[in-house]
Amino acid sequence: MTDPTGTTTPSPSDAFTDRDFAGYRDACPDIRWPGGARLALSIVVNVEEGAELSLGMGDERNESVYEAVEEVTGTRDLCMESHFQYGTRAGWPRIRAALQAHGVQATLNACGRALLCAPWLASQAVADGHEVMAHGFRWETHARMDEATERRAIARAVDAIARTAGAPPVGWHTRSAPSVNTRRLLVEHGGFLYDCNAYDDDLPYLVHQSGREHVVLPYAFDTNDMRFFNRGGFVRASDFADYCIDAFDRLYAEGAHAPRMMSVGLHLRMIGRPGRIGGLEAFLAHAAARPGVWFARREAIAHAWRDGLGLPRWQARPMIGRFEP
Repeated sequence: MTDPTGTTTPSPSDAFTDRDFAGYRDACPDIRWPGGARLALSIVVNVEEGAELSLGMGDERNESVYEAVEEVTGTRDLCMESHFQYGTRAGWPRIRAALQAHGVQATLNACGRALLCAPWLASQAVADGHEVMAHGFRWETHARMDEATERRAIARAVDAIARTAGAPPVGWHTRSAPSVNTRRLLVEHGGFLYDCNAYDDDLPYLVHQSGREHVVLPYAFDTNDMRFFNRGGFVRASDFADYCIDAFDRLYAEGAHAPRMMSVGLHLRMIGRPGRIGGLEAFLAHAAARPGVWFARREAIAHAWRDGLGLPRWQARPMIGRFEP
């Protein structure tokens, strides 16, 4: 279970599993967000375009997760490629403008290869004050990767982001399932303050990993524009806005008594469509109108959590040799 210091440790009832079903329970750490904010609101912009699997880019197959309904095998899927290209060409400018209009600092969850395809996007994001964290090199699951392959994938992502954004990422989020080694490899790498490979809480927590205290910032699939896809329930822009506003209002109310964090997930090719962007604009206007809301980069949330627990300031200490791109 997670103790009052925010660190996850096995509880006696979990003797047959390392899964933590308890969390904080009634022992939430007495932490205050900067400025006395009631809610840390994290806007995450997923940048995957160009990192999806594509025979045209030398991958083993074409991507099958997008808005079109036909999967093409054995040859390039020009339809799929075009769907993804929409994100950088038309979606990003709309999302960028919405964030700028409300002075929001966000976190770009970027695949390394995506930024190599659109380096100007990384430059614009950094100029706007956004953080760039790693979403892998390719947009792919790590669940079945062997250690050597995964170590190289981490290194390639770090290298690509450092080259395009001007600094290496300190956060990581694997597409869907990480491997059983991912978190350990991130800590062993030495350059990662936090990861988002969890969906189990509305608060950060710590895990003891490889001799270090590592921050986990849970992510969310419900307050996420991916619900416009695969019968996820969102059809109109107002569906996204209404659901996110309902979640915001509940967490904001709870934040009067204990710290709360909210993650909102965006994708360039999803919310960036003209019929959907209004949902993001409506949600941001609603949240920005409330006092005590901290629009925060995820690295800032991780640092604030460590500070609130009295831990020393985190510093990167990258390992040399085992993590070569």
